[in-house]
Amino acid sequence: MTERFDLAVIGAGAGGLSVTAVAARLGLRVALIERGTMGGDCLNTGCVPSKALLAAAHLAEAARGAARFGIDLPAPAIAWARVRAHVRGVIADIAPADSAARYRALGAEVIAGTARFLDPTTLAVDGALAVDGALAGTDRRIVARRIVIATGSRPAVPPIPGLDRTAFLTNETLFDLADPPAHLLILGGGPVGLEMADAHAGLGCAVTVVEAGRIAGKEDPELAAGLRAALAARGIAILEGVAVAAVEPGPTLVLADGRRIAGSHLLVATGRRADIGSLALEAGGVRASAAGIATDRGLRSLTNRRVFAVGDIADPAGIGPRAFTHAASYHAGIVIRRAVFRLPARLSDAALPRVTYTDPELAQVGLTEAEARAAGHAPQILRWPLAETDRARAERDPVGLVKLVVARGRVLGAGILAPHAGEMIGTWTLAIARRVPLAALAGMIVPYPTRAEAAVRAAGSAYLDQLFAPRTRRLAALLARLP
Repeated sequence: MTERFDLAVIGAGAGGLSVTAVAARLGLRVALIERGTMGGDCLNTGCVPSKALLAAAHLAEAARGAARFGIDLPAPAIAWARVRAHVRGVIADIAPADSAARYRALGAEVIAGTARFLDPTTLAVDGALAVDGALAGTDRRIVARRIVIATGSRPAVPPIPGLDRTAFLTNETLFDLADPPAHLLILGGGPVGLEMADAHAGLGCAVTVVEAGRIAGKEDPELAAGLRAALAARGIAILEGVAVAAVEPGPTLVLADGRRIAGSHLLVATGRRADIGSLALEAGGVRASAAGIATDRGLRSLTNRRVFAVGDIADPAGIGPRAFTHAASYHAGIVIRRAVFRLPARLSDAALPRVTYTDPELAQVGLTEAEARAAGHAPQILRWPLAETDRARAERDPVGLVKLVVARGRVLGAGILAPHAGEMIGTWTLAIARRVPLAALAGMIVPYPTRAEAAVRAAGSAYLDQLFAPRTRRLAALLARLP
């Protein structure tokens, strides 16, 4: 039996859910197909549990640092089982918003199973147990006018000798640990590796991060250096510029320089790969690579015009994949405009923010200084340390820096290393997206005392030399003589 839909969405993560919600509420007949747990990686093994774990760790760190405010507290006792219950509780609190029941109520048909292409317009949904009231997909055939692939990504496991014979963790299994790691080895110094290093160190675990390049390698080096210092000050061992030659059970990392590092657990956090293995894309005439499904900047497949891709699975020409939940939601808006309303819409990554949620957080949007120079700009670099804000002084937390990359009176990029930098970067995302003049940003009124003052002061520093130049001083002296 073949069922016909206006839209079939494969994958119930952030991107797939966003597309489904809008299309179903518009009255389209939508099939949402998910082989695993509703909510995808972000809800179950990614953004949500990691931030919940970090919240617990940062509270423990705050207790350890209370003495600087004149408050003497005992060393925090970490009840690991209750920390795990907290993490599971946060997931459970959010899960109803991503549930099959909610999307059925919006008008979508939710199908539990694994989708694969039979031809460019037809999907087979292979059997799975029904999840949260979803209909089992056994032997179903679906023809859809438009198909959206939103299957996301999975942890990439590097081909290191011995790793396949050693028990290791990824973000998909890390949150299942019944007991805290005595010494967590982390392979990879990107956002996942650094966040989990921060979380486990805060919860009393010994942590060693090994990175073949430098940590936070995609971020501005000056800001990354500040983050490195902050993490090292909390006892996290960070080894950079060294490759792992082999892994031995234990686990033990054998480094290329001959050093051996033993731990109790190993977390592999060396990036993500597109989850395309079960889709039979060749049958659907959909071109893909290890990076994901090849699309134009409107997220339409380059080889099957009925197919779109959103989220980690999309590899847009000239931009490349962006493995962020908020990018998936942004993609969903592009696809709704194109696939549902047939309107022109194109991606731009000029103002796509990203945040590493350590303490302090490292937030970045637009071009880094190096990227701006490589693109042919002659940027002006504006800085303001957080230590020069009264809020940082009041909270005895002077770590941090705002760094703006400016050219021709507009902001090309902004980086912020600060507590809650992710909450501060939105202003600069909008400024870049809407091409707000630097002068307007320098004149922005922000509440006092806040760390946001640092960004405004950084913008205003572009005009200090002009303001106090001899010509301006002479003008001020002349005007002072007037009655």
